[in-house]
Amino acid sequence: MEEARSIQWYPGHMAKTRRKITSDLKLVDIVAEILDARVPRSSSNPILREIIGAKPRIVLLNKSDMADPVETAKWVGYYKGMDIPAIPIESKTGKGIPAFYAAARQALREQIAAWERKGMVGRPIRVMVLGVPNVGKSSFINRIILKGGAGKAEVRDKPGVTRQNRWFTVGKGFELLDTPGVLWPKFEDPAVGEHLAFTGAVKDEILDLEYVAARLLELLGQIYPEALEARYKIQLDPGTEGYAALQIIGRKRGMLVPGGETDIQRAAIMVLDEYRGGKLGRITLERAGEA
Repeated sequence: MEEARSIQWYPGHMAKTRRKITSDLKLVDIVAEILDARVPRSSSNPILREIIGAKPRIVLLNKSDMADPVETAKWVGYYKGMDIPAIPIESKTGKGIPAFYAAARQALREQIAAWERKGMVGRPIRVMVLGVPNVGKSSFINRIILKGGAGKAEVRDKPGVTRQNRWFTVGKGFELLDTPGVLWPKFEDPAVGEHLAFTGAVKDEILDLEYVAARLLELLGQIYPEALEARYKIQLDPGTEGYAALQIIGRKRGMLVPGGETDIQRAAIMVLDEYRGGKLGRITLERAGEA
């Protein structure tokens, strides 16, 4: 098995975004941190947690429709143990999102009572929406924007779309502040960089996709071998190296180049696309509480 490489990505605009988020935090009452339910640990930016500090926080486990429901329930329990509300959501369908309103009000119940004592009945709750690139922040906001509101956040299946902070008025007395996705300067744990690469949080253009796909196959072979068997109709021996698995899968799919060799690049792109699209099933790559 090939030794893990360090995947790094820190565009200049992210340093500016960090400063802007720090400045704007005083304008909001609570932070909604959107995580990828498939990789909750890796998609939680430690720098953002430092910036948030003692500000009330809700965790939204997005893309839960592509994550293992058993593991998602464990992650909800994990955050509950830290007194942080965690809600599985599906931004594209809206499932789970109504619970966000109740959770925010519950987290701010003392603050809301203080506002009401001052005669500020109906004051909107201001929420900063944070997360790493491509985690679904804009999709979440678009799902709950009022019709005729201030417009929609731009949504594309690429990291780094939102480049400036934008306010949106949404239903039930809430105002949301959208922010650009922020990664951090260095992934101390190589697995974190790999997991973000698997899910598309790091731009494919700077990655060795063959390496990324090979590492993904090695991990899936350890924790979800049945998913590979079901999707690709193959049975891999325990410990099969990722590049060897790519060879087998590419050949199985007829991805050959002149001379009969497997087109590894094409196979790698296919594997990553199918994983990111949920075609391999509901998969969670990280277990709650594991370091």
